Amino acid sequence: MAAGSGLLALGFATLLLPVVPRGPPGEAERRCFCQVTGHLDDCTCDVETIDAFNNYKLFPRLNELLESDYFRYYKVNLNKPCPFWNDNSHCGIRDCAVKPCPSDEVPDGIRSGSYKYSEEANSLAEECEEAKRLGAVDGSLSKETQQAVLQWTRHDDSSDSFCEADDIYSPDAEYVDLLLNPERYTGYKGPDAWKIWNSIYEENCFKPQNVKRPLASGRGESFIYLTKWFSSVCVEKRAFYKLISGLHASINIHLSARYLLQDTWSEKKWGPNVTEFQQRFDEVITRGEGPRRLKNLYFLYLIELRALSKVRPFFERPGFQLYTGNKSHDAEVKNLLLEILHLAKSFPLHFDENSLFAGNKKEAAKLKEEFRLHFKNISKIMDCVGCFKCRLWGKLQTQGLGTALKILFSEKLIEKIPESGPSYGFQLTRQEIVALFNAFGRL
Repeated sequence: MAAGSGLLALGFATLLLPVVPRGPPGEAERRCFCQVTGHLDDCTCDVETIDAFNNYKLFPRLNELLESDYFRYYKVNLNKPCPFWNDNSHCGIRDCAVKPCPSDEVPDGIRSGSYKYSEEANSLAEECEEAKRLGAVDGSLSKETQQAVLQWTRHDDSSDSFCEADDIYSPDAEYVDLLLNPERYTGYKGPDAWKIWNSIYEENCFKPQNVKRPLASGRGESFIYLTKWFSSVCVEKRAFYKLISGLHASINIHLSARYLLQDTWSEKKWGPNVTEFQQRFDEVITRGEGPRRLKNLYFLYLIELRALSKVRPFFERPGFQLYTGNKSHDAEVKNLLLEILHLAKSFPLHFDENSLFAGNKKEAAKLKEEFRLHFKNISKIMDCVGCFKCRLWGKLQTQGLGTALKILFSEKLIEKIPESGPSYGFQLTRQEIVALFNAFGRL
């Protein structure tokens, strides 16, 4: 639940909900917000603790971090074809467009290294990349170079990824300045947007078929089935569903917060659209589901916050840099990053990830792999979004959540990271780092 000034809108879902009498003016607003209080299911935390910690301690520092050069530039391929159905249609609305960065505007350090962390590492990386292209991992290379080649090959081929990552070396991959292409309502809606969410919920959320997509209008009975399902299913499947629901809630809050209120030849005016918010979250209009959606957003926040608290050893190493080529600025940004991670560690009521996959080892391993593959499938669906700006933010936020899950499931590897030298067992690419913190910033 990021502080209000940072919320922007990713508008690739507009809900088709029935019109329901709302009562006296102001009643719906009170219903929406008063319901989001108290304890969160499957957690030891409560809404009030999260609000106070985020709004007064963490978010102001995080917002400053995301405005730095290292975190504002994200490389993305928006031209990948949809892997699940034949659909070449793209949103023709001008607010759907994304403006990529001219190469000379991207800092040299970012362009030259992408996911490496220092000037020395970039120099070595160029030798490694050439070696990989030539298949030359042999005695003609130094021992250090051979190790680096094998390290990054293992990383690229690893099975710990929860996302289908873009090939950042593809000619179609371009740098985008996230500050100049903000999340907000774009006008992308209707059957195409509905199809995206329908595929996510119906095919990838572990729920039974009799629980219809939770946004379908006129299906109040589906919420009854959903409540019964929640009470009977394992905590891992509940957690997965709540993560996706929380992400969806976040997106709908963004489009409601930065809605296109006025569009004239002289100016565009963006601002909060209370009616849109009520349609998605009011208790009466959503037949009791709205407050649950908002609490799922808090659950998602706790998961990503926990990941930040766990990954600190990776960033604390003296040799790690948030490398852009500007040494003094890079050092300042790293100090700010470590301050944020220290704050994350200090949160008093973290989600206990040990409650996940804690049963029979064989069954737990099978369920974990299902969990990973389901989420990876959702990351692929983002290439089916017809609005390019929505696709950009959808890809970034799913990669960010996928990176958080990767961190939580790599705890033992992170504990073994040496204080100096390379981290061979656990790696994060620059893309993953940028996505992780920007996705958390959206919450």
